[in-house]
Amino acid sequence: MKGYSLAYRLGFTPWEHHGRVTRAHVDPLLAREETGRSRPLGRALDLGCGRGQHSARLARRGWEVVGVDVVPRAVDDARRRRISGATFVVGDVTDLAPSELGTFDLFLDVGCFQGLNPEQRLAEGRGVSALANPGATLLMLAFGATPIRSVIGGVSRAEIEGALDGWEMLSVDAADTTGLGWPLTRTSPRWYRLRLAA
Repeated sequence: MKGYSLAYRLGFTPWEHHGRVTRAHVDPLLAREETGRSRPLGRALDLGCGRGQHSARLARRGWEVVGVDVVPRAVDDARRRRISGATFVVGDVTDLAPSELGTFDLFLDVGCFQGLNPEQRLAEGRGVSALANPGATLLMLAFGATPIRSVIGGVSRAEIEGALDGWEMLSVDAADTTGLGWPLTRTSPRWYRLRLAA
């Protein structure tokens, strides 16, 4: 977590570049979540939202978005963007409070879960489950459990499923590595889609 605070202070946020260059690959995933939903689409929680890059995308598509991040500077930057349909809070994804955040129909985790230790992953899983409306879905982008995961993070499918007890894995799709650069192109990133079991 301290590393992310330092990255924002130094202006070194390569994950934002990747988010920009892969927008065309993320939009179909969001469109799939919206199929069959009436307007308004519902509430979405952007876990580890940073400066609100993905929150803005969700809000433009018609979601009521809450972005949560542990780095105050990133949240301040997101708030300054004044994104219509999105609010931002400083908070820890391992300590999500239903009384403060409410409940959600969609959760988006782009690279946050993969950087947590096993206990923190379990805590995020409990928090997400507590905030989930019936039938809620979770989209997660994570690097694989590759040999370089100790440096850049990464998780296996089993680790994700173990932290999200009561969620059904609907799909696992290879993520585009355009713009990642070496060595991140060697991380086997995947999009995981889960639904809270009835």
